[in-house]
Amino acid sequence: MRTVLLTLGRLPKALDLARGFSAIGWRVVVAEPFARHLCGSSRAVAKSIRVPAPAESKAAYLAALAQLVRDEGVELVLPVSEETMHVAHLPPLLPEGVRVLTMPPEVLLPLHHKGGFIAFAQRHGLDVPDSAALGDPRGEGLAAAGPVVVKPVHGCSGRGVVMLPQGAALPAAEVPCIVQRRVTGAEFSTCSLAHQGRVLATTVYRGMLMAGSVAVAFERVAHPAIEDWVRRFVAAANWSGFIAFDLMVDEAGRPWGLECNPRTTSGLHFFEAADLARAVVDPAAPRPRHRPETRLQQFWSCLTETQLSLFRGGLFGQNLRALLTTPDVCWRARDPMPLLAMPWTTWPIIRMAAQRRVPFGEVATLDVGWYD
Repeated sequence: MRTVLLTLGRLPKALDLARGFSAIGWRVVVAEPFARHLCGSSRAVAKSIRVPAPAESKAAYLAALAQLVRDEGVELVLPVSEETMHVAHLPPLLPEGVRVLTMPPEVLLPLHHKGGFIAFAQRHGLDVPDSAALGDPRGEGLAAAGPVVVKPVHGCSGRGVVMLPQGAALPAAEVPCIVQRRVTGAEFSTCSLAHQGRVLATTVYRGMLMAGSVAVAFERVAHPAIEDWVRRFVAAANWSGFIAFDLMVDEAGRPWGLECNPRTTSGLHFFEAADLARAVVDPAAPRPRHRPETRLQQFWSCLTETQLSLFRGGLFGQNLRALLTTPDVCWRARDPMPLLAMPWTTWPIIRMAAQRRVPFGEVATLDVGWYD
């Protein structure tokens, strides 16, 4: 039996990948810094192994993954989320023939950097907002000319993002940030699987319910202009693996790329999991199909937001109806424990979020992110 290693197990995206590979007959092993995690309660996972967090030691994390690959006979290493930037450095440590589904660091990291992404897109004629490094006089010019967004170059889940009106003073540069012209319009996100510059499948979606700046309920939409933007970017980068974008579509219907996530995002949930696994294994396989559902939610997070809306006024009834009628991303009758046990398996993250008084999504990947 062939074995795939997922390098994170705490997020619903990992659960979809685990179920997809299990469905096509692969053995699924999960590496996870937390002692317990969402995927650990799934029937699709054969083994979970605790590894050091890259925030503690990048070298120890990569060494643990490499040892796990050898011990478990892994053929495919599949990063899930923010740890992708670390896993990209893994191939030199692995036996010959082991595949890692990510681009090399010299390609990946410049696009993970928000300023690097803007520069790449501009070089290839893709629409992105004018941007400059915080502290650069050009950033001051953007702030004087109109409203701007200031964001850390390696931020995730909206951490550290500041919206400023025209003429407002820019903040001090505590961490490297970019200043970006604010585009008004409708915000969308994408998740794509690509191979050698060709898009195999794309989901375009938008948030229906937010926990802070993180969407916890989503709606899949058709948007040919966004899909075309993604195809052009993937071709320019000759990309292989997962890649995702946040975009704003202005009143004229023109998409503007805001930032790149060179990894999976929640749009992954809209694919048929087994189809996606087959396409990862064999890019010549039929294109992954979308699930019939066009709306999905993360139930426990949506329950929390619905309860809070009772006290915020106005949206409780709408949120309650959505909560009761929208399918959960984790629920499967044949594999019920990941959803039912989630309050227990994700308790370390819930506790951290409560201590910091921020939404779950803003702290879920702090220990595995890339901040250099």
